[in-house]
Amino acid sequence: MKILLIEDEPELQKSIEQYLEMEGNIVEISPDFSHAQQKIAIYDYDCILVDITLPNGSGLDLLKEIKLKKSKAGIIIISAKNSLDDKVNGLDLGADDYLPKPFHLSELNSRIKALIRRKSFDGNLEISINEIKILPHERRVLVHNNDIILTSKEYDLLLYFISNKNRVVSKSALAEHLWGDNSDRLDNFDFIYNHVKNLRKKLLEKKCEDYLQTIYGIGYNFKTQE
Repeated sequence: MKILLIEDEPELQKSIEQYLEMEGNIVEISPDFSHAQQKIAIYDYDCILVDITLPNGSGLDLLKEIKLKKSKAGIIIISAKNSLDDKVNGLDLGADDYLPKPFHLSELNSRIKALIRRKSFDGNLEISINEIKILPHERRVLVHNNDIILTSKEYDLLLYFISNKNRVVSKSALAEHLWGDNSDRLDNFDFIYNHVKNLRKKLLEKKCEDYLQTIYGIGYNFKTQE
């Protein structure tokens, strides 16, 4: 999962980043309003965590910009502001959740996972596509009820394909999803080809139907009738 953390407190930034990365996420950080504006305009995210009080601006104004962009990202406000008016205002502007500071990182992580389940997988704890079953809370994949061992990147790739099934996803979108900011420094997307090749091979070895179609010059399509 690719997450943007808009937060200006360095210690809180670091603790959230470390915790969410240990959970297998890509976490990018914006420490102020202007930096966050640039990130939101250029990149796509699965989830955006935004503080209200930021250097040079308000997180609520960023929220308006995210909505104008029609981003599909889930949005959680994390703020020391804890009045009923603040919560109502943030949710009315389009935030999906509001978590007052201080909070436990485990609660933040659970809220992120619950939000993604609601937005991408109809709230289900298990994701099933024909013979493929994914248990996100365990980062576990089964094909025909048999476990399949995937690398962290292959797991993220499969989840991304399934959440975008029957849509063409570009190699650049895959690179951004899997590597975040680091994808800007890549000379080519050959590594994407290798990860997709290995993922497809492992799925086929488990007698899985070949859902991955290569769209030459563009990217891939996880094609299924479901």
